[in-house]
Amino acid sequence: MNVFTLANQLTLLRMLLIPAFVILVIYGELGWALGVFVTAGITDGLDGLIARVSGQKTTLGAWLDPMADKLLLVTTFVVLTWPGLGLTNRLPIWLTVCIISRDVVIVLTVAIVNLAIGRRTFKPSIFGKIATGTYIVTAVSAMFFNYLGYHSFVVDLLVWASLAITIVSSLHYIRHAARIIEGPSPTVST
Repeated sequence: MNVFTLANQLTLLRMLLIPAFVILVIYGELGWALGVFVTAGITDGLDGLIARVSGQKTTLGAWLDPMADKLLLVTTFVVLTWPGLGLTNRLPIWLTVCIISRDVVIVLTVAIVNLAIGRRTFKPSIFGKIATGTYIVTAVSAMFFNYLGYHSFVVDLLVWASLAITIVSSLHYIRHAARIIEGPSPTVST
């Protein structure tokens, strides 16, 4: 099977849009940056749809898609936090640190659990999906109001909503991992 399916090409395009987004924000082209971010979001929806409908699911796509999503979101939060860019709705550094820390802890937990007790599957939880959605809405709102050039209380509310769902999803994930670790160990037949 060809690994460079249309779905995987769209995922790679999303990854290639990340540096363009960063450059546009740094140079104050906030309207174009918002357009690039929205385009990247559209490719995210399309790649999954195309992979399912056309039967083009690949192992490469299963790895690339979530990686592209995380890279886009983390990069967006870092750029929208960066001081000195003159952003009216700059995201607080503590929020970006919390979000990145959550993702690092999740990746490390999966690695440790898989190394310590064997391969385990960690499916995305509803709280993780809500967190991702909240982060996207927060980023888009911040970019939109930065483009308009005025501070919005909507962004402030979304910052606090992002923090709340980060905490909730982190606690849920820790609880889930603890249940996997404490679960019954496989019986050995003799």
